[in-house]
Amino acid sequence: MFSDSLNNTIWTLRHAIKKDKAKIWKAVIKELSKSRSNRREVNLSRISKVTTDNDVIIVPGKILGSGEMTHKLTIWCFGVSETAARKITNAGGKLIAIDKLIEKYPNGKGVRIIG
Repeated sequence: MFSDSLNNTIWTLRHAIKKDKAKIWKAVIKELSKSRSNRREVNLSRISKVTTDNDVIIVPGKILGSGEMTHKLTIWCFGVSETAARKITNAGGKLIAIDKLIEKYPNGKGVRIIG
């Protein structure tokens, strides 16, 4: 199951690279291709410190629920804890699917990789 999700995500990103030539999608593929133990895990406290209101970010790993979210963000991540998801939405933020993120930001401008 996990592997299928990863393969589908990488396939979607490769398709976006062919279509729009955005380097950010290539960087996300590189991060997701690492072994599971080497993928990023980021706490909400760190995300909250390095972002501002209405930022659009990618976490090519898992978001953990330690800390508080103080502002709205649009986030795509490969995994998210239930606590982190609740805190993000309670702060007015949203978690979106990779295909929706690519559709809205095809060239990756304004999107940051965090982790």
